[in-house]
Amino acid sequence: MFLKTFVALKRFLGLLLVFALANYAIGQENGQQTAGPSTSGLATQHIMSLSMAKTIAEAALETCRAKGYHTSVVVVDHAGQVMVMLRDEQASAQTLEMARRKAFTARMFRSTTLEFQRRTALDSSIAAQRDVFDILALGGGAPIMIDRETIGAVGSSGSSIEQDDACAKAGVAKAMDLMKVKLF
Repeated sequence: MFLKTFVALKRFLGLLLVFALANYAIGQENGQQTAGPSTSGLATQHIMSLSMAKTIAEAALETCRAKGYHTSVVVVDHAGQVMVMLRDEQASAQTLEMARRKAFTARMFRSTTLEFQRRTALDSSIAAQRDVFDILALGGGAPIMIDRETIGAVGSSGSSIEQDDACAKAGVAKAMDLMKVKLF
């Protein structure tokens, strides 16, 4: 009985997908825009490519290296999931995890982690946000945005808070010529 129900559900979902794709194709033929919410219940979003994530990570790491710091850099996608992790061969082990958490924090709060650190330190009513799992309120994370949409974030760790912040922002700035990106 379970197997028959599963097969029926799978067929239904397959038909639903075919319908959605057909609706999308018809809309494209008619010149309809698909960005944002649509009447069909589907939404589109910008997705950062792996190539772009690598460019951002490498630029951030090189910026810190040029200043004599051995850091780690992590780039996360629109959902806060890791796309790229780079650790300088002389960076200490904890810097990789700290960079990941800074990137996650910048993505989730759609602001630099330096700004998040300052904002939550000054306002006791939101200070508890620092206690959320995987959040790290230290400078070094920057969101990656197109228009008002946050498509990911970068985190840098291994130097000073201000320098980590500058390196993360340099990674995003490097990608600005490849896509229209706001720093925050």
